[in-house]
Amino acid sequence: MTRLWDKGGSLDARVLEYTAGDDHVLDNRLVPYDIRASIAHAEMLGAQSLLSGTDTVVICEALRVIGAEHAQGLWRVTLDQEDCQTAIENLLTARIGATGGRLHAGRSRNDQVLAALRLYMSDAARALEDGAIAVAAALEALAARDGAVELPGYTHMQQAMPSSVALWAGAYASEIRDDAAGLAHTQRRISKNPLGSAAGFGTPNLQLDREDTRRRLEFAQVHEPVTAVQLSRGKAEAQLLFEITLLTQDIGRLAADLTLFYTQEYGFVSLPEAFTTGSSIMPQKRNPDVFELMRGRSAVAQAALGEVLAITQKLSSGYHRDLQLIKPPLFRGIDSCMQTLHILPVALEGVRFLPDNIRLDPAIHAAASANALVAAQGIPFREAYRRIAATIKEPSKPSNKESN
Repeated sequence: MTRLWDKGGSLDARVLEYTAGDDHVLDNRLVPYDIRASIAHAEMLGAQSLLSGTDTVVICEALRVIGAEHAQGLWRVTLDQEDCQTAIENLLTARIGATGGRLHAGRSRNDQVLAALRLYMSDAARALEDGAIAVAAALEALAARDGAVELPGYTHMQQAMPSSVALWAGAYASEIRDDAAGLAHTQRRISKNPLGSAAGFGTPNLQLDREDTRRRLEFAQVHEPVTAVQLSRGKAEAQLLFEITLLTQDIGRLAADLTLFYTQEYGFVSLPEAFTTGSSIMPQKRNPDVFELMRGRSAVAQAALGEVLAITQKLSSGYHRDLQLIKPPLFRGIDSCMQTLHILPVALEGVRFLPDNIRLDPAIHAAASANALVAAQGIPFREAYRRIAATIKEPSKPSNKESN
């Protein structure tokens, strides 16, 4: 197996296992993006007369076949190939000979990897945005279905002011739509064309057209100057994980409410049986496992964000192999969030609020009563506050006396 950097020497197998890590597994999701970027690069080389017309056609057709075969499961990146860039180039040269080796003119694995990664992140951000909007729509449907049901609004875990399912679900829908907008904004950093920056210092003596590959790959702009490309590594990834963290935290709070409302002590909601599980020892139990895991998965996103920030925080300029370690937390954060977004809208369809079980403390209208005095009598709010407070009976306290 020829690796792109091989110069003929031997390599200790332990070094390959350590340096390649899980890249050969993770990179399978990047294959279609590397194929797309490689075709754009080849077509640009052809337009610049750095490839002949015949070579350009042969390379692009071979790349399309290799990509289609991967999509069909006919090959996968292996450890000895190290990454998808090596796997694709070796397959290419095996099929079309020395012509395949001409594709690497004017590029390095550094800009090649980043181009595939940014194309992937762009699609992932759009999918996450769509998923967040679907959750918001499911919450709005819940508000339309059960919106008139009264709920106590809580501060400090105490009933505070009257609310409703419409207000409760509407608040979460609004914030999750805001999270979707945050995901859309990540495209500003993602949508920059790194191709042509090579190892971070451009391509001396080769006249590449970076605008050409930008246009073919539908990036919003060319990433300039070339020395900024490697310096930017981790920033788009961290921004995407930050927005995922905010989204999963909102979902986690929603799930925390529903698991609390589902307890016997509250009994505010019923959850769909298909989205609860049983106990191995207690026959009467139905557990809100799905929502508990949603509550916990915000930690996955936050940990992934922290990992990416920690990898990049003290690196000097230029490329470093440390940057390879960004992929696992990035993919983990994206995958965990996508799984939640896939299941949550369907789960919300089966949530029902149970108005017969919901009791509002009579004192919950105290603030409204104080406001009414202000409006009717024109007295200062603090005076109205004191008058209403004087009319409210303190709840009885349980006795602390021990029985004899």
